[in-house]
Amino acid sequence: MCNEIHKMVRISYLATAFAVCVAAAILLLLPPSAAASDDDCSTVTALISACSSFVMYGSPDPIHGSPCCVAMTSLNNLADSGDNRRSVCRCVMDLIAAHSSNATAIATLPGFCGVSLGFAIDPNTDCE
Repeated sequence: MCNEIHKMVRISYLATAFAVCVAAAILLLLPPSAAASDDDCSTVTALISACSSFVMYGSPDPIHGSPCCVAMTSLNNLADSGDNRRSVCRCVMDLIAAHSSNATAIATLPGFCGVSLGFAIDPNTDCE
C-alpha cells in the first residue's frame, strides 16, 4: 500500500513539473508583442513574481542564474523593441502603483540581475 502511495506521489510530482516546463516553453515561444500586449500584463506579472521573496521580504538578493534573474532576463527580452518596451514599462508601472510599498525592491531587480530594461522603474516614468 505504501509503495503505491509513493508511486502516485512521484507521478503527481512529475506531472506538475512537466506542466511547469510546458508553460515556461510556451511563454518563451510567444512572440514578444503577444507576451507584452497593452491589455495583458500577465506575462510581466508572472516574470516579476519569480522574484517575490525579494520583493516582499527584501531577501535573498537575486543573483545571476537564479530563477529571479532568469525571469529578469526574459523580461528584458520582451522589451526588445520600442512598442514592446512601452508595453512592458506600462505593466511594470501598474505593478509598482499597485504594490507601492514594494516599489523600491521591484526597481532594483534589473540591477541585481545585470539587465537594463531601457526605462527607469520609477513611479514618475513616462512609458511613452
